[in-house]
Amino acid sequence: MGRVGRPHGTRGAFTVSDPSDRPEVFVPGRGLLVGDRAFEVRDVQGTAAHPILTVAGVGDRQAADGIRGEIISVPRDALGGLEEGEFMVAELVGCEVVDGDRPIGRVRGVLLLPSADVLEVDRPGAEDLLVPLVGDAVRSVDVDARRIDVDADFLGEPSP
Repeated sequence: MGRVGRPHGTRGAFTVSDPSDRPEVFVPGRGLLVGDRAFEVRDVQGTAAHPILTVAGVGDRQAADGIRGEIISVPRDALGGLEEGEFMVAELVGCEVVDGDRPIGRVRGVLLLPSADVLEVDRPGAEDLLVPLVGDAVRSVDVDARRIDVDADFLGEPSP
């Protein structure tokens, strides 16, 4: 949902760097994780693009600076339902990537780019393959089966 940014003020508030496009997750009373530690949101200020959080257990500027750079996450159920064709990055990482029956590799990560999100596919013995999450490149995504079917020809990777 973002990263802990710089401290804000003297009472433990901090900015959120790279905040999620789901600002509704930052509400007073909501539980969240900062790194591997659980906190409860006490107050939210700023804007959706530049939120400033105060959480229980972080009471001064030094404590806020001590968690600076940590990843902020929330439980999956706090995000609500996803739209058709939307996936959580964690659902995609580790998925097998195939072209029909032909194995291509595994998703190592997802680049969140302005034009389209892009799968970073680790291929044994070859350079990584970048696969934009667009209809021409991706035929189907089955997160339950942990399988993503792509069109290798479209991606410039002709069949062997």
